[in-house]
Amino acid sequence: MGTRVRQAMILAAGRGERLRPLSDYVPKPLLELGGKSLLHRHLEGFARLGLERVVINIGHLGGQIRASLGRRCMGLDILYSDERDNRLETGGAIVRAREILGDAPFLLANGDVCSDFDWTPLVTADAVETLVLVPNPAHHPGGDFALVNGQVQCPRAGRATFTYAGMARLSGAWFAERVCAPAPLGPWLLDWAAAGLLAGWLHEGRWFDVGTVARWRDARRACGGRHGL
Repeated sequence: MGTRVRQAMILAAGRGERLRPLSDYVPKPLLELGGKSLLHRHLEGFARLGLERVVINIGHLGGQIRASLGRRCMGLDILYSDERDNRLETGGAIVRAREILGDAPFLLANGDVCSDFDWTPLVTADAVETLVLVPNPAHHPGGDFALVNGQVQCPRAGRATFTYAGMARLSGAWFAERVCAPAPLGPWLLDWAAAGLLAGWLHEGRWFDVGTVARWRDARRACGGRHGL
């Protein structure tokens, strides 16, 4: 019997170099689309799922994130993993946050993505570790992974690829032997895919990676000023 997901982590510590000058004054997860910040959009989705707590790693301008959300928001307990003095990248951030997450499963979301993806199938007790994939966007035409019969596989010639959406269900236990030091998550995902450990869910709905000023503006236009995608 598996464990139903009760918690999530949002990766929100990045400097957002490609979003300058916007990110000189506002941390990129607090940039708004349709009148709501990217962070608040994530929290709304997690609250609807009935999650209990969300861990957010903070770095660049992290004090603004704490001031915006506080310790409780939308019925969720908000806990912070403070990296303002030592940024750990996406993998190292999860290793450090494991002090809070423990060995239990959790939902993971990049703080600079926005989507209408329905997480519901990934929170059930019988769900497994899963990456959310999307059709390759124009800025990433080569994709990241193959998807064969619901299983994430490493890309190889002659096999269609998809892009990792920056959203996943993972297990805290998988990070138990990792060293708490700066490290990207991507290579670990490739290792787990090569070992056949990851399921995949292809989302063909709306999804934005708000990683540059141009893509943020595109996403704002797509949202049309509405409070929702």
